[in-house]
Amino acid sequence: MDFFALFGGQHGSSLWKKLRFDDDFCDYLNSRYTALILLTMAVLVSARQYVGDPINCWTPNEFNDQWIKYTDDYCWLQNSYFLPFNENIPEVDAPRPLIAYYQWVPFILLLQAFLFYLPTVVWRLLSDTAGVNIHSMTKMINSKDYLNPEKRSTTVKFLVRNMDKYFTIKNHFNGKHGKKGTSTCCFIGKRHGNFLAVLNLVCKVLYVTNAVGQIFLLNAFLGTAFHVYGFDVIDDFIHNRDWTVNGRFPRVTLCDFKVRRLGHNVQRYTVQCVLPVNMFNEKIFMFLWFWFVIVSAATTLGFFAWLSDLLPSRRRHFIRKHLKVTGSLSPADADLCNEFVHDYLYLDGVFTLRLIGRNSNTIILAEFISQLWYYYRKKYKGIPLIPKDSDEELEETENDKKESLTV
Repeated sequence: MDFFALFGGQHGSSLWKKLRFDDDFCDYLNSRYTALILLTMAVLVSARQYVGDPINCWTPNEFNDQWIKYTDDYCWLQNSYFLPFNENIPEVDAPRPLIAYYQWVPFILLLQAFLFYLPTVVWRLLSDTAGVNIHSMTKMINSKDYLNPEKRSTTVKFLVRNMDKYFTIKNHFNGKHGKKGTSTCCFIGKRHGNFLAVLNLVCKVLYVTNAVGQIFLLNAFLGTAFHVYGFDVIDDFIHNRDWTVNGRFPRVTLCDFKVRRLGHNVQRYTVQCVLPVNMFNEKIFMFLWFWFVIVSAATTLGFFAWLSDLLPSRRRHFIRKHLKVTGSLSPADADLCNEFVHDYLYLDGVFTLRLIGRNSNTIILAEFISQLWYYYRKKYKGIPLIPKDSDEELEETENDKKESLTV
């Protein structure tokens, strides 16, 4: 069962496929959906803080309007602290459990959005150096020209030749054409034909690490045991307890400040304040806890799904399945097909085809693999077999030369 088929359509919804063609559902779940959610929450919290009163303090009757405004501003900027009503206010010099996060919530949400987007930046910057532009290739396959029978053949031939150039250069450095290749550390790199596949897995690990790490980042930022926040909420619901009074996001706090009167006469006040913004913060961070857990689990499953798909047996099955769909594979071609998969496509070639499939559909992918298979047979094995739906071989045309694609 294909993990990615669970999320709408062939391999994801049409909404996210229109924007980028070199990502999968897990990439979009982290870099687009989660980042957009965090940005939206940052805007909502900012609007609540800067439009209206984020804090309201209960002041003595002697305070006029200016003193009340001063009290609200001071307690907002200098932090307040939470104490249950059944506890006494600490002595003057005793430490206070200050709540120092509510002013910075919009900024921490923006930082979180950036951290969720960062792995996809790493993927796009490094994948562009591999020698094959998956985004451009898939975009051409999904374009209207591909549906035009007159332009379709030209598009397919152009993409096949560009893929072949990538494989030819890689095989040249690997010694497949008579020259000894240069090894890289741990046999991982562009010359070993596994750079893109390994990079994709590394980015998945970055996504999972980021999602889990952000739970502990909020743990440090909020100054509470945020990493068990969701479990505590569930436990409170099960036992019918009020989960809104646990002190993590208190609505009612205390604030101490001093006022200098008549020279050196310093008077100390302790006022009770209401933090309406914490009602939003509580809902936001409760949702984020559960969302980060879901994102971490989905991305972990995506990582193992890719790891499974890149096993040798799974790669052979993937190519054979699509060649059989188009009737391009005969029983006598079994050994040649294995050579096609392992000595020509390599890990990166199969990975690229899988990623193209996750951003298009099975029929388009099967036709593309079939054309690549015929091209390989003719160019490298001297088998002049022409695809059934084509009356001409894959020869370069003037129109193809005018096309541009990074390879």
